[in-house]
Amino acid sequence: VQLVESGGGLVQPGGSLRLSCAASGLTFSRYAMTWHRQAPGKERELVATIGSFGGSTDYADPVKGRFTISRDNAKNTVYLQMNYLKPEDAAVYYCNTRVSWVNYWGQGTQVTVSS
Repeated sequence: VQLVESGGGLVQPGGSLRLSCAASGLTFSRYAMTWHRQAPGKERELVATIGSFGGSTDYADPVKGRFTISRDNAKNTVYLQMNYLKPEDAAVYYCNTRVSWVNYWGQGTQVTVSS
């Protein structure tokens, strides 16, 4: 299983970014996908979850109403649309899935929120 994130960058507070995570090596539609983030000096935290086949979504309280997770099973890709970004959203963002009780992570993509 390989996960490759992209779409990070520098954005001003209040701005938007869309992260992508391309997956390979698995039957993508069968598995829930998650986005996590880790800021310097902090533990990695779960940001958003989307169920297999895109049926259900869930969000951490700090991002509810601002972030949207979605997936395109035809493209084996999961997205994280981030709106109204705040400085505290700055972190390395990782996508994740669990296949046969094994957690797989991408390499991460850096999001910087600064004026």
